[in-house]
Amino acid sequence: METNQQANPIRVLIVDDSAALRLQLRLLLQQYDDIAVAGEAENGEEALTLTTRLHPDVILMDVGMPIIDGIETSRLILEKNPTIKIIMLTASNNERDIFASLTAGACGYCVKDFAPERILAAIRGVQSGDIWLDSTIAAKAIKLYEARESSNLQPTANPSSEGPDTEKPQTREVEEHLSGRELEVLALVVKGSSNKEIGTLLMVSAETVKTHMRHIMEKLSVSDRTQAAVKALRKGLV
Repeated sequence: METNQQANPIRVLIVDDSAALRLQLRLLLQQYDDIAVAGEAENGEEALTLTTRLHPDVILMDVGMPIIDGIETSRLILEKNPTIKIIMLTASNNERDIFASLTAGACGYCVKDFAPERILAAIRGVQSGDIWLDSTIAAKAIKLYEARESSNLQPTANPSSEGPDTEKPQTREVEEHLSGRELEVLALVVKGSSNKEIGTLLMVSAETVKTHMRHIMEKLSVSDRTQAAVKALRKGLV
């Protein structure tokens, strides 16, 4: 069994309508001292009840479930418990589910392949304040955010003046707006580094990293690390 110096294990709630899958996850997570399975639910309604009763740190949430699906369940949970971290652990990688999950507030999206190191990295990462997206999911998320912003653009009186180069001045403006240190922090966030890891690499405290992240999110006009990372990749900032 792997040991970890963390005093309080990460309490994980497993939510999936497959009993076999829940068992696989529970057996996997029980091997690690820094993770504790707080409970299991087979649908969104049960997840809502158990979240109130068990107060998990992290929820592994399936997307497609009976009664209440995982996306709506995530939204309802985070409305009342904004500090809980939700990872969508699912076989679905279609664009609609990815975007809906991130919009609902999920901070992780992991395709079901049961590679232990991926699931563990996701749980530990989001608990420390990071985002966790499979590489293929991250690429799709970038395209989704780009398409959404494009659809929100208002038509101008002279459409011919709009073209592929329109984004470039905006990108340069954002680059100039962010300090050199903020760009360094943002690049490490995109790579999946935790605040502690970023602090170690840049030789600053975790609190300083948090301050940089707050400034980055304000300047990029986003509300969380997921959106900051996606926007940074889309605009070519890192």
